[in-house]
Amino acid sequence: MQLAEKITDQELIIMCREGKDFGYTGLYNKYAKRIYNSISRLISHTAEAEDILQETFFTVFSEPEKLVSIVNFEAWVRRMAINRSISHLRKKKISFSELDDFHIAAEEEYDAEENEIFDCKVEDVKRSIEALSEGYKTILNLYVFEKMTHDDIATMLGLSSSTVRTQYHRAKKRVLESLKDKCYDE
Repeated sequence: MQLAEKITDQELIIMCREGKDFGYTGLYNKYAKRIYNSISRLISHTAEAEDILQETFFTVFSEPEKLVSIVNFEAWVRRMAINRSISHLRKKKISFSELDDFHIAAEEEYDAEENEIFDCKVEDVKRSIEALSEGYKTILNLYVFEKMTHDDIATMLGLSSSTVRTQYHRAKKRVLESLKDKCYDE
């Protein structure tokens, strides 16, 4: 275990406020990889994801006095990074469509055939998610990996909760169909 991992976030934040490089380095080293993973699930291009990570930490560290009131440093930085990632997708003209005019089907009952998918490899799952459109992929990743609620995602993306739920279920269905194809092909 590295020294920075033994020191609490609050102690590292105090070091940042005192202008000590060890505080900045400690927080960055402690959380950068996990924050990057959250970004890269939304932003496929490695260089763009790395840029967002660097911009996020630059913003965080540019005003160390704001760090004092932060209760959970990792959650705060992750949320900031996700917001930057969503903004980046919007700049690339990725649209998150509103589906209020469509009938929203209730989630289907348990499907025994879906359980066979769990025999697939993790890499197949990653590829299936990566193959989704940006809108579906973003909603699926925010819900599944970032543990955000449909309401929080809707607020973040400027959509209705029902649209987010529908797009999540459609994304999940596409991933499952893709995995069924891959598993049966092997």
